[in-house]
Amino acid sequence: MHALAFDIGTTGVKACLFRIQDTVTKLDSETSTYELHILPGGGAEQDPNDWWAAIVELTRLLRRRHPEAMGDLSGITFCAQMQAMVMVDRDGVPVHNAFSYMDQRASAEMKKQVGRGPRIAGVNAVTALRTLRRTGAVAASVKDPVWKYHWLRQHCPEEFQRGYKWLDVKEAVIARMTGKFIMSQDSAFATLLYDIRADRPRFDELTMKLLGVEPRHMPRIINSSDVVGGLLAKPAAELGLPVGTPVYAGGGDASLIGVGAGATALGDTHVYMGTSGWVSTVTDKQTVDIASMIAAIVGADPQRYNYFAELETAGKCLEWVRDHLALDEINVFLEKSDVTESEESIHSSLYDYLSEVIGRAEPGAGGVLFAPWLHGNRSPFEDPLARALFLNISLDTGKTELLRAVVEGVCFHMRWFLETQEKRVSTSSRLRFVGGGALSDVTSQILADVTQRPVDVVDHPQDVGAVGAALLVAVGEGMISGVDQAKDLVKVAASFEPNRANKSVYDRQFTAFKGLHKANKKLFQALNG
Repeated sequence: MHALAFDIGTTGVKACLFRIQDTVTKLDSETSTYELHILPGGGAEQDPNDWWAAIVELTRLLRRRHPEAMGDLSGITFCAQMQAMVMVDRDGVPVHNAFSYMDQRASAEMKKQVGRGPRIAGVNAVTALRTLRRTGAVAASVKDPVWKYHWLRQHCPEEFQRGYKWLDVKEAVIARMTGKFIMSQDSAFATLLYDIRADRPRFDELTMKLLGVEPRHMPRIINSSDVVGGLLAKPAAELGLPVGTPVYAGGGDASLIGVGAGATALGDTHVYMGTSGWVSTVTDKQTVDIASMIAAIVGADPQRYNYFAELETAGKCLEWVRDHLALDEINVFLEKSDVTESEESIHSSLYDYLSEVIGRAEPGAGGVLFAPWLHGNRSPFEDPLARALFLNISLDTGKTELLRAVVEGVCFHMRWFLETQEKRVSTSSRLRFVGGGALSDVTSQILADVTQRPVDVVDHPQDVGAVGAALLVAVGEGMISGVDQAKDLVKVAASFEPNRANKSVYDRQFTAFKGLHKANKKLFQALNG
C-alpha cells in the first residue's frame, strides 16, 4: 500500500510518498516554503491559500515521478502544526488569515475574558479550576487559540460573523479536500475546550460558556486514524489525483512526531528540534503543571497522553544564526566554495559548515550563554515579552563561540524541560532525538552532553512527522492494530553517548542559564511592553 503524507509546518510543507509493507519506506519527498507573516503587536499569521498552493505543486510533482503509486493511494494523511485558529465559512473558505500558534496579540482579550479575583497562572481561579477538571488544561497562555478567537471577534467582527467553523491547520486543508468539517481528537484537545471526562469525543459545554465560545463554531471530533471522506472532484483535478481517494484525519505534529520517532511506549521521551522545539513523554494519565505551562495532551493513540513542554523557537534560532551571523555578512562561508548556485544547496552546505565550526569551539562556548526566546516563551515560564540574548561575551569571544552558544542554549532549554517534567512524570533514560536539528552529529552530541543522557537518532529524523502520519493509514487499513506498534517499525540509525568529562562545565552553564529570565524579566517588560 502507498500513502501520501503532508507535513504542514510553520514555514513550509513537505510531501512524502511512502510504501508500507513490513516497514515504512519513503519513496520520495519534496518541500515548498511559504511566508509566516509577523505583524505588529505580536501577530503571526499565515495565508491558507499558501498551504494549498504548496500542496498542489508538490502533489503534481510526485505524481509525475511516481504515476502508478500516486494513482493508487490507500490514503492521504497529515501531520501539521497545532493550536492555530482558522475560521472558515460554510464553503470552507477562510474568513481571515490563519492565526499561527505563535500569535500573541490577544493580551487585552484574555484579560477581559478571564475575569477578576484570585488567579491561577493569570486566570481567574474559579474558571481555572473548573476548566482544568473538565478539560485537563487551562487557557493560561495568550498564545492559546481561544484568545485568537476573541481577537478575531473584537477586531474583525464582520469576518467573525461570517465564520461557520473553527478549524486547525490540517482540518482547513481537509475541509478543502472533502467538504467536511472535523477535528481529530488531538486537535480538539489543543483548543483546550475538549471534555476529557466524556465517554465519547466532544467539546465541553461549560468550558465554552466560561470562555465565551459559541458551540456552533466547533466541528465534529473523530479519531486520527479515521477516514474523513473521499477527495472531491475539484480538488482532485487540482492535485492530479483520483476522485474519491481516502483522506484521513491525521494528527498534529506534537502527536505524530513521537509516533514517527518510535517513542510510543509508556515512559518514552523524545526531543524535537524543528522550527520550534519540545520535550514530550508518553504517559497513561492526565497530568498538568499550570505554573510551568506543561500538560499531558491527547495524542494519536486515544489511550495515551503526551506530557508536552514547548519552546517557540529552536531550529528557528539556528536559522537566525544562518541568516544574520553566518551568511557572507561576516565571511564565515568563504571557506566553502564547492557548492552550486542554488539557495537550497548553499543553505544545506552552510548548515554542514556551521556544524564544523560549532564543533571547533570548546564545550561551554567560552562561558557565553544564549537564551533562545526569539518570539517570547511559553514553558517552563510564560512570557510573551521575553527575547533572545547573548550573555558573557568577552574580548576572547569569537563567532565559533557565539554559534556554539546558540546550539547549547536550545539544548539547555531542553534539559530544563526534562528537569521540570521529572517533577510529575518519569522521563526515559535514553532520548529519541528528531527534527532537522538531529541531522547534525554535533548537535546530537551536545544534547547528549548537556542532558547527560544517551541520545538515539532515527533514519530521516526530519521526516518523522510524516512517518507518523503514514502509520495512521496503516492503522486505518488494519495492517497494524495501533500506533503503539510504531516502536517496532522505526529503527535507530545512530546513537550518542554523553561525554562525562563535559558534565561539570555544562552543569555550571545550565545553572546560570536558568537564572537568565528572572534576572532580565523587568528589562524585557520595559523594552517590549
